[in-house]
Amino acid sequence: MKVYEGTILTVDAQDSVARYLVEDRGRIVYVGNELPQCYEKTPFEHLDNRVLCPSFVDTHEHLASFATFNAGLNVMHARSNEEIKAMVADFAKRCKAKTLVAFGASPYSVEEGRLLSRAELDEACPGKPIFMVKYDGHACVVNTLLLEKIDDKVKDLRGFHPETGEMNQEAFFAVSDYITNSLSIPELIANVQGAMDFLASRGIGMVHTVSGVGFTGNLDISLEKWVGKSAQNGFQVRVFPQSMDVKVATSRKIPRIGGCFECALDGCFGSHDAAMIEPYVDAQGGNGVLYYSDQKVAEFCKAANRAGLQIEMHAIGDAAFDQACRALKAALDDFPRADHRHGIIHACLPTDEGIAICAEYGIHLPMQTSFIDWPQEPDAYLTSIMGDERAARLNPLRTFVDAGIVVSAGSDAPCTDPDPILWMQRACNHSVPGQRLTPQEALRMCTYNGAWTTFDEAECGSLEVGKKANMAILSGNPYTVGVENLGDLQVLDLLLEGKPYQQQRQSFISAVLKGMRSAAKI
Repeated sequence: MKVYEGTILTVDAQDSVARYLVEDRGRIVYVGNELPQCYEKTPFEHLDNRVLCPSFVDTHEHLASFATFNAGLNVMHARSNEEIKAMVADFAKRCKAKTLVAFGASPYSVEEGRLLSRAELDEACPGKPIFMVKYDGHACVVNTLLLEKIDDKVKDLRGFHPETGEMNQEAFFAVSDYITNSLSIPELIANVQGAMDFLASRGIGMVHTVSGVGFTGNLDISLEKWVGKSAQNGFQVRVFPQSMDVKVATSRKIPRIGGCFECALDGCFGSHDAAMIEPYVDAQGGNGVLYYSDQKVAEFCKAANRAGLQIEMHAIGDAAFDQACRALKAALDDFPRADHRHGIIHACLPTDEGIAICAEYGIHLPMQTSFIDWPQEPDAYLTSIMGDERAARLNPLRTFVDAGIVVSAGSDAPCTDPDPILWMQRACNHSVPGQRLTPQEALRMCTYNGAWTTFDEAECGSLEVGKKANMAILSGNPYTVGVENLGDLQVLDLLLEGKPYQQQRQSFISAVLKGMRSAAKI
């Protein structure tokens, strides 16, 4: 048992700030401003200038991909292709992997204004295959050695560009599947455990992972389920199978389905394939790509909804957002459910019609506030491809919240850094001032709303009596530090079920076997 004394942000229904919190055997037994006499002799932890808040929830992450890329080379902060080439050459010398994986290349954050070419990757890495993934996770560049290995698998697919080595759309997904399948199971599980430790260092105690990227028999979905069930030290994983086959979820007794990849309705702005109602205004033009017909998406949603599953789908452009809204509406009109908690991931460019559907039908939005003023996809670039009016309508947080729509926060890692402090900073300093959230709303988005989206709000997401003592300790108070200073806050510690988080330590065999036998929620 321990008493915490100081500034305690409960994120309860009133956003109460308390002075005392008492934890006993992993549960919260008291929260308030006057400490009951029965706790006066309990060991104290005085927070002083630190602040206690609920642990954070990342509501949209590609955990296996993030784990793989987190163990690889991150070039996101490079500012020239020459710098990236030097980083790749150095990485190739010290990395023992047979195929190198790098992530974060962006044509919009380097001085050359373009992606590296296959020829440049050959110069930097002539001796090993290399898979250089674009920052948005929807395209890549490969060198010649990797191209030779995958040519037969991708040469007839949309998005295959052998001259430059760039692969996007279906060709990219095929290359990604090939790379994922090349990983050994022990390597994959060790990477996932390392990713959990990294997330915990950012105060994240729960991750919603979209799983299913090409393993034979969807083995990666089963592995993430087992590893998630056996996660140590109170860390929680919620798996979303990325499939439009309902049986992929139901056969594994997973109560939800959806994500990106197979459940992506369109692409993204950075690859110019986010589906738009009106054409892009730049020289490339076009309306982007809708991957499926309205009928196919509606049929999937109806089948999943009737099976009792929670549904999430990727939609970035306004045409895709409308398609998702119409399909979920059709499913709920076909088979009404009072508490379905279906969601639309990203929801970057919504329409008034779609917003009205979300508000009426209770469709929530796992959003990525890191996309706001994103160095890898700058506001100037977005304006250049869609015009001032549409660019000003991107990521309308205030509009969503005022409409009564539940908005949660996710990283889309590896696309952006899983950093809840950044999520709050961007939400409260939106580049469109009228779309900014208050610090209280931003903290709720990153904590309680995340737990709510997977029916976990009775156990965590706020600091209230009876709930698990899942808490983050911050260096300051986001409510009072000033929105301009939110980015300076730091996560100092993560407590799950009352105990400081410790690294995952079990072997891959132990993790899988324990997960297969465990009855833990996933």
